[in-house]
Amino acid sequence: MLVKLASLALLLVGLAPAVAAPAGPAAAARVATPQSRIAQAPSEVVSIEGVTEYRLANGLKLLLVPDPSIDTITVHITYLVGSRNEGYGEAGMAHLLEHMLFRGTPRYPNVKGEFLKHGARFNGTTSYDRTNYFETFTADDKNLEWALDIEADRMRNARVSRKDLDAEMTVVRNEFESGENSPYAVLRERVASAAYVWHNYGRAIIGARSDIENVPIERLQAFYREFYQPDNAVLIVSGRFDQSTALRLVQKHFGPLPRPTRALRKTYTVEPTQDGERTVTLRRVGDAPLVSVLYHLPPGTHADYAAVDVLVAMLNHVPSGRLHKALVETGKASYVFGSERQQREAGYGYFGAGLPPGGSLDEARDVLLATLEDVGRNRPSDEEVERARTRLLNDFELTIADSRQLTGTLSEYAAIGDWRMLYLHRDRLRKVTADDVQRVAAHYLKASNRTVGLFIPTKELDRADIPAVPDVAAALKDYKGSGMVAQGEAFDPTPANIEARTIRRTLPGGLKLALLPKRTRGHTVVAQISLRWGTQQSKAGRSAACGAASAMLVRGTQKKTREQIRNEFDRLKANVGIGAEGGSIETVRASLPDVLRQVAEVLREPSFPESEFEQFRRAAITSIDTQRSDPGALAGIAISRHLNPYPPGHWLYNMTLEERAEKLKDLSLEDVKRCYTDLVGASNGEVAVVGDFDPDEVSRLLGQLLGDWKSPSPYSRIAHPFQDVSAINEAILTPDKANAVYRAGMNLKIRDDSPDFPALLLGNYLLGGGSDSRLLRRVREQEGLSYSVGSYVSADSLDQRGAFGVYAIYAPQNRARVEALIMEELRKALDQGFGAEEVENAKRGLLQARKVARTQDDALASRLASYLFVGRTFDWDAQLERRVAALTPAEVQAALRRYLDPAKLSVVKAGDFPKVAGADQPAPAN
Repeated sequence: MLVKLASLALLLVGLAPAVAAPAGPAAAARVATPQSRIAQAPSEVVSIEGVTEYRLANGLKLLLVPDPSIDTITVHITYLVGSRNEGYGEAGMAHLLEHMLFRGTPRYPNVKGEFLKHGARFNGTTSYDRTNYFETFTADDKNLEWALDIEADRMRNARVSRKDLDAEMTVVRNEFESGENSPYAVLRERVASAAYVWHNYGRAIIGARSDIENVPIERLQAFYREFYQPDNAVLIVSGRFDQSTALRLVQKHFGPLPRPTRALRKTYTVEPTQDGERTVTLRRVGDAPLVSVLYHLPPGTHADYAAVDVLVAMLNHVPSGRLHKALVETGKASYVFGSERQQREAGYGYFGAGLPPGGSLDEARDVLLATLEDVGRNRPSDEEVERARTRLLNDFELTIADSRQLTGTLSEYAAIGDWRMLYLHRDRLRKVTADDVQRVAAHYLKASNRTVGLFIPTKELDRADIPAVPDVAAALKDYKGSGMVAQGEAFDPTPANIEARTIRRTLPGGLKLALLPKRTRGHTVVAQISLRWGTQQSKAGRSAACGAASAMLVRGTQKKTREQIRNEFDRLKANVGIGAEGGSIETVRASLPDVLRQVAEVLREPSFPESEFEQFRRAAITSIDTQRSDPGALAGIAISRHLNPYPPGHWLYNMTLEERAEKLKDLSLEDVKRCYTDLVGASNGEVAVVGDFDPDEVSRLLGQLLGDWKSPSPYSRIAHPFQDVSAINEAILTPDKANAVYRAGMNLKIRDDSPDFPALLLGNYLLGGGSDSRLLRRVREQEGLSYSVGSYVSADSLDQRGAFGVYAIYAPQNRARVEALIMEELRKALDQGFGAEEVENAKRGLLQARKVARTQDDALASRLASYLFVGRTFDWDAQLERRVAALTPAEVQAALRRYLDPAKLSVVKAGDFPKVAGADQPAPAN
């Protein structure tokens, strides 16, 4: 359920400037605000499990989530308005307005530039029931006041102007077009549209192209003025802060905003009970068939929803879920999917399967429907329900323990009725029985309540009445929660402190350890494992076999099946991704020893079951088939093959899609087993652990589990030297794709310890690596041609090899203009350089962003492990950042000019270009 919440908020990125509302009345109201309102402190409403709600006199809800264990603060504001609130001709207005709020205010004309200067991670998202904005930054009272001031200012004073709308509309339209490239996304939109006759949940959140292009500015301004008000917002502050200071600052900046006199326009459309199966057929260019089905479900606050949550978790899990067993294990599908939308009003569940080309849709559809609707006829076992419920409750516990995840999750529950529903829903889950699951399945998963891709007539109607939205206040009356979450320590993420706290050891078998113990919220701990084995000679021609061997490890051991392995990790509250070259672990202190034991079993005792191998092969080939007409995949493969021209058989050779498919088809299970037995071991590798754990216990345990696991053959690092390749400019034809892709790159002869690297790093940040970079401002903000555009630079730590690249998406008819603008900005940076203020702002932003990155325990563990391999400490980071801080504009320009040459930039683009008059004829997609 908590994993689902990430997708519940359709992440429609809000890196877009803002909207111009009439500033006069808002400003006048602010000036006229009585001083008593400004001074009046927020009143406490309720406190549950470390989350406290306050209310301001103007109606603003404030949630404080203190977490001293991290060195950041997140300010997250949710407006209780989404696509559900849009009227006729306004489809996509909520999302468009989200973009516009990044266009600035009179006081903050460059909002994204402000975030950049403070090194903040920021975004905005739109969903059916809400729109939110959030920024995470280094914990500091001044930073907190700055963030609150920005959010309070753009709540009422955002520029919602015709000029900005004209520029932003084309960016949003490009985002719309990028979604049109995915048959999966389009099919879901069409099915939802057929399932909902009247309610806005049946419309895509991003909206209709015609509405996006033609919405009158006056309607957008009216939408903003009505809904972006304190009495329709929930402000969340989480992280390391002083609560009294936070309350004072919130009152200072939000308190003066007047409580509006208008009554909020409420939605009242209720989707009528569906009275028969509906069907949709989608015909578009593509390669892999899909079958799906949607069922209407109750509102997310309804008491039935806990059982619905367990039902979906029981059906969609891989590999123990019923859909996987019925469709994938029998070979009728390559993969399955299933999710539910927990909404303010009656939402839906969506299930389906992806088939290999030529697979029988009729057969897969029949099995899909029979599997889903059988739960209502035949009671599931208590054990099956318990496993699903345990996974959901584990997700809740890990989310509540992570204040960053908790912040976003509280926002979602506030949108569906009340943030406290998070805890009440969790408590309801604890009580769900197999009888409850069968009851809700029988009521909602039935033929008359489903929408599928084929029409099947029925003689008898069996309707599902969807209950009304319950009285949330009554459900939450006297609710107290289940206790407090363990708090962590205040940890300073400076390189010096990280070094002072890190313990490094080498096990007798050769495995290197980096251990960083610290108290964390919820006793969480993360680990990163890297195993290094083989040589270029011993691995030659074996990339497909070794890749399959890596994927097969979690599909069965000598002691457990794939399902039992997954159930064990679920029981231990662990998120684990593991393969032959290592992986990552996220769990809690009490479970870490058992998790490490299970990981060691997976690594050392694989069984390579033949049935699982066939499932893996089918899924992998189907995944390849889905990329055959995808512009992003084709352009990415083409540019990578050109810049890295290794011969076939070399471990670093980048195969075409056809070669990958053929290798998989020809691959035998014996080849896979031989890769493992010939090469894989732990004589060379690194393990980094960060979080709440006992370093001595972990060292002993790792020594017992992996210390004697010798690699069966020698290891030597495969060099990846600089290769000087000639520039190319190629186009790939991908018919019927509304979105085109641009990929460009060149190889650089540089290492990351070069004296030029800091200047090159900062120069790229200014050009296209930052959220307020030259490319983003020109191509996206000014011209409105691309939703996503930027550049990157990299340099190896051991080989004299780096890379520079540029990427963009755009409508095919804008191809020439996008390419011209990218080259113009690149040449301008090389010829004219950057201004002193521009460079200073970028330095602050880059250094703050690096500091914020070190507050992420998983990223910190990954960095510690990689430093063990290259022989570094975090003193290297400190030195790099001192060099960045000392850079001058002249040094940045000189470094760019030494390494970047537009004439050597290789370009590959993919899209439906022949539709554009005068375009040259690209090569067809392979």
